[in-house]
Amino acid sequence: MVRRNHELRVLAVLRAAGALSRAELAKRVGLSRTTLSEITATLLERGAIVVVDTDAAHRRGSGRPAERLALDPASGQYLGVDFGHRRVHVAVADASHEIVTSGLRRYDDDTDWTTRIGLAFDLVDRLGAEHGLHFGALQAIGIGVPGPYAKTGVSGSRVTWKRHGAPDDIDVAFATRFRAPVMVDNNTRLAALAEAVSNPEAVSDLVYVRLSDGVGGGLVVAGRLVTGARGFAGEFGHVTADPAGPECRCGKRGCLETVASVPAILAACRERGVDVGSLDDLADAVAKADPVADAVLRDVGSALGRVLGAAAMSLDPDQVVVGGEVVHLAPVILEQTAATLRYELNSIPAARPIVRVGRLRDSDGAFGALTATFHQSPLLAEYPEPGDRAEASESQRSAT
Repeated sequence: MVRRNHELRVLAVLRAAGALSRAELAKRVGLSRTTLSEITATLLERGAIVVVDTDAAHRRGSGRPAERLALDPASGQYLGVDFGHRRVHVAVADASHEIVTSGLRRYDDDTDWTTRIGLAFDLVDRLGAEHGLHFGALQAIGIGVPGPYAKTGVSGSRVTWKRHGAPDDIDVAFATRFRAPVMVDNNTRLAALAEAVSNPEAVSDLVYVRLSDGVGGGLVVAGRLVTGARGFAGEFGHVTADPAGPECRCGKRGCLETVASVPAILAACRERGVDVGSLDDLADAVAKADPVADAVLRDVGSALGRVLGAAAMSLDPDQVVVGGEVVHLAPVILEQTAATLRYELNSIPAARPIVRVGRLRDSDGAFGALTATFHQSPLLAEYPEPGDRAEASESQRSAT
């Protein structure tokens, strides 16, 4: 961790000051020249920084000109990938954690995972070509997938995992392709982490839910992303909102997902006579102040507020965050959620959390995956070590 902090300080100084010699870097960062030399050697080897020139032009006195180092603008250091039900979103960050490019590729809901992964690879290649980036020095890859990410057991001191909604070897596919450590988790849980750490002030306790093609969520408790005993923490989409409601794809009836997912919202509007087939149509209805659409959206907010009220009563979070594109275009959902939440917590008014809309949009899920790679310790304690399965797979291939 000490070495990692030294690296981050060096990168931060280069980002702010531009090209500097090792001596100048050592003075600004406060490290000995020996330590600084070791740190810069590692960063040069990874491709995070490059030698851009020497100080010969403005050097005084004799002696060998000193090399000047700078961040390599063409080196993608971190890769975030978010596989949604109908699209994959990719974001690339440089050594200073600055987002340098991102892109989106759509596919049908029934597209197989081999094709989805191939489309993601193609998208990364296209972004690299368009922006002159290379990915030979990737430090980490974060991948968000739909569906739970569940613990299946313990082997010795290690936790074993099973992903529902994505193939078990998706991490191996990316590690093999890019030769970098990979971590995979539920995309809404990663978004919860991003919402917590991207806050101007640290948020140690946060409840997050996202309304999209489905409904998912995540919990940050005491500064850690919570997985739960079996890895299902934050699955608000399958909390019962209406016992007499429609059947859910999970087999239960009236889950929050049957009320508050985007397809459910659009279907409820159509059933009540509002002609909407997409979020754009719903946005038009909201802009025209359609009373029926408004009533549907308030019902969604009420159901969401009741479910989140139970979570807030149990966890006493600092913030409750509602994400998803539909909340941005229909603010009444958040208004009704906050009002219902206030009612649910009326008996203990001091426990009322801040209720806000998510900063991440539906198409920005890859930023949550990137955030996870930036904050793997200690927020992701108990997660499988990135790259372990890829390394094991590589060892098996070598042995055969």
